Amino acid sequence: MADTPLRALVADDEEPALAELVYLLSRDDRIGPIQTASNGPDALKILQAADIDVVFCDIKMPGLDGIDLAKVLSKFANPPQIVFVTAYDEHAVAAFELEATDYVMKPVRAERLAEAVRRVVNAGGPQVVHSPEETDDETIPVELAGVTRFVQRSAVRYVEAQGDYARLHTGQNSHLVRVPLSTLEERWRDAGFTRIHRSTLVALAHVDEMRVDGGRCAVRVGDDWLPVSRRHTRELRDLLVRSTSLRG
Repeated sequence: MADTPLRALVADDEEPALAELVYLLSRDDRIGPIQTASNGPDALKILQAADIDVVFCDIKMPGLDGIDLAKVLSKFANPPQIVFVTAYDEHAVAAFELEATDYVMKPVRAERLAEAVRRVVNAGGPQVVHSPEETDDETIPVELAGVTRFVQRSAVRYVEAQGDYARLHTGQNSHLVRVPLSTLEERWRDAGFTRIHRSTLVALAHVDEMRVDGGRCAVRVGDDWLPVSRRHTRELRDLLVRSTSLRG
């Protein structure tokens, strides 16, 4: 539970949805004072004038939609966390790129909203920086044939660059996401992912074997052998030794 109740802002242009969300949040002891806005510009005015820990906002709003609002907030010195609450799932990938804490679908269920609050609390608020040991798992929305599915970062074994996109490889499937490999490298470094090639990022926890043959290095991840560039070989060996000793 948060030491101090979270200061929240709820933004939604539909009054019934706004009232329902405020009601549900007001019943949660982890939530403190709640301010409201019926559109993006009003929400921004509140955020510029008051200290807010978390914003629960709809995406389709007049004046300034939720995605645009989140882009503005990302430039704040201490941006609040964002939880999108929407009836539309096609914006899930954009929410991921903006590092939203959660993405809740309408109609909102009390237990699902409570889970979103838990994620906000665990993320520690805008002032807290987590150590690697405290890094929570992350849920990545992926789109397939018009359907949005959710993949846990811990299930991702390695990532391959495909232009401005990245392909996430899990044990059974692969998923294309609209995020550059360089972004994932920086974002997932503390979660045990490291670059082994200009086009490949690997999860150290999923490396089963490392082999050097004729000066060429490769690692085995499940049934796949992945080449390691010369410039990354020594660093990878050191990281693997370190991670193995920590697990031991």
